[in-house]
Order: sequence, then structure tokens, then C-alpha cells
Amino acid sequence: MDHQSLAAKVSAGTPVTPAEAAELIHTPDSEIFSLLAGANQLRRHFHGNKVKLCGIVNAKSGRCSENCSFCAQSAHHQTDCKVYPLMSEQDLVTAAKSAEQDLSATCFSFVTSGKTVHTDSELRVLTSALTEVSRETKLNRCVSLGTLNAAQIGQLKAAGLKRLHHNLETAESFFPQMCTTHSYADRVKTIKLAQEAGVEVCSGGIFGIGETSEQRLELAFALKELQVQSVPLNILHPVPGTPAAAAHRPLTPFEVLRLVATYRFILPTQDLGLFGGRERALGTLQPLMFAAGANVTLIGDYLTTKGQAPARDRQMIRELGLEIEGN
Repeated sequence: MDHQSLAAKVSAGTPVTPAEAAELIHTPDSEIFSLLAGANQLRRHFHGNKVKLCGIVNAKSGRCSENCSFCAQSAHHQTDCKVYPLMSEQDLVTAAKSAEQDLSATCFSFVTSGKTVHTDSELRVLTSALTEVSRETKLNRCVSLGTLNAAQIGQLKAAGLKRLHHNLETAESFFPQMCTTHSYADRVKTIKLAQEAGVEVCSGGIFGIGETSEQRLELAFALKELQVQSVPLNILHPVPGTPAAAAHRPLTPFEVLRLVATYRFILPTQDLGLFGGRERALGTLQPLMFAAGANVTLIGDYLTTKGQAPARDRQMIRELGLEIEGN
């Protein structure tokens, strides 16, 4: 396949076909750098030379009622995950300010464990914190709160919410093997409710949990159909005690890069990021995630695992000749 010619065709407005996508994700190792060159061409065409940095805070941890196979916070799994209730409004605001000032983040998300926001008091804390963050920072304000209804989304938007994060996690055909306590349709419903309310959506998935290459493509085309604004890709960091860890087969660095590049071809205009597990999955090849088409990454720590030192991330981006948005 001529990856540069395909990238030029996509840049001109012709979408990648399922057959072309299948060829991309099965690119042989010997052609991997040709694939990256095409993906990088698309990144530069649609997103310029800037990298966006996102920060998160684990605002409420553990005892989740859902049984997602990869999650350390599920009450169904025996892990060493910390357990604590929703953080205070002030602590949430402090975390957001720190992400902007210390990490160079331009987007920040409050992330809570659990199927949804269960009480009015929790929702009040979150909306008050969003209002304060909107007053005191320039951050793009995001939340990841599980399944939400229209009224909850409306209250969050009124408080200053700009974007809802709600991963599909995996392909619809694989979803029942990943989770049985809620459905793929439940996730799609929350995404559509956010879109109906005029809230942007960030939605992606986690890879290396047993899905096939074909199911990775299935997820990509589902996200394209939903027209989400941002797509975070996570690579499983196996946590002892979770079913996904027990069945874990590590993705090779080239497999991860093929994944990112293929998603860039399928989703040329969306923000595309490699988030959780990137350090472990790519090792010394981490900088190549941007050549593979990523224009976003998460800076700082993840929900239950440590991230790479923020200064190292910023250095990595600048040494590639890229610019950090907002700096």
C-alpha cells in the first residue's frame, strides 16, 4: 500500500474504506515507517504542529459496582486499589489549577468510580467545582462520571462543562466479554444525550484485553459514526486481581503504533491520543506515538497507576519539534 497517497486522498476528503483500514492495521513490520509517515502527514494536515495535554484527577476511587474486566476499581475484583469518597470541591479545584499551572494541561477531567453520580450532594460538589474552575482557569473542563441522564448532563453543562468523557471501551461484538453489568447500548445512550445537550464528547477504548484486530477496527468506525470530538486510546496496564490481567497478552510496540496510525487514517479530523499504558507499551519508542498520528496525550498520573514525569513528557514533545498548546 502507498500510505502517502492514501493520506493525500484522506486529506482531500475521501474516507478510508473498511478494506483499506484492514490493510492498514495489518501493515507488516517492514513497512511500519511508511505507515507512520502517512499518519504523520494526516496529523500535520489537520492538527498542525501542536500537541494538547490533558490532566485528570481520580476524584472518587474504588468500590465500583461494574465488573469491567480491566478495572482495578471494580468491587468485583480483588486488587490493592485505594478506596475513598468524592473529593471536596476545594480539592477538585486545587487539582485543576495545579494541572494548568504545573503540568501545562489545557484540558482537565474529574473522574469518578461507579456506574453513575448516585446522589444530589455529589452532583452539587461536582457542579460547584466546575463553576469555580471555569472562573479561575482557562482549562477545557471535562468529567468522566459513568452513565448520566439528560438532567444531570444539563446541570453539569450549566456549571461550565465543555466535554464529557465516556469511553465505549471496546467493540460492540466484544463488549459482553469485557463487561456484563451494563451494556454497550448504555454507553452509546450517554454519548448521544451529551451530544443532544450540546456537550462535546471524548470517547475511545482500551486495547489488549482480548479483542481482535478486526474488533479494534469495529470500534474505530463506531466512534467515527458517533462523530465524537476526541478519541483516547489506552493500552492495558495489567493489574493483578483483574480478569484482563490474568488473560493478558502484551501488545508489541509496533502493534501499538499500527493501532494509533490506523485510527488516525480512519479519524483524520478528531483529536487522537495515546493515554494509559503508553509508557509500558512503547518503552523507548514512546515519541513515535506522535509520528503515528497522536496529537494529544495525558500528562501526570493516571487513575490508579503512575505516569511518566511531566517534565520528561514536555521534553519529549519539544525535542520532536512539536509545540505544546497553550505554551
